[in-house]
Amino acid sequence: KGMHMYRVGFPFWKVLARMGLHVRLRVDISHDPETNVYIAQSPDLDGLIVEGRTLEDLKSEALLAASTLLELALHQPKPLARADFRLSSELPHAA
Repeated sequence: KGMHMYRVGFPFWKVLARMGLHVRLRVDISHDPETNVYIAQSPDLDGLIVEGRTLEDLKSEALLAASTLLELALHQPKPLARADFRLSSELPHAA
């Protein structure tokens, strides 16, 4: 039994999220070789741009920022949301 999700940014996403429907957002991850940090940003959620030294730290920071931004956008605590992390093909390989 699959769970229906509606993407952040689509028409009426805020209304549906306030009604309790799970929402999802895309988070793109890239790597800056000059500063050696990973960068996450979302084309769906304005303001979601975070950095991290490791992918684990980055994902944790991105989820925290997304939760905060969604709470502010929806004016309600703990929205039901999932982030779909999309890694750039240019990321360095883990050693």
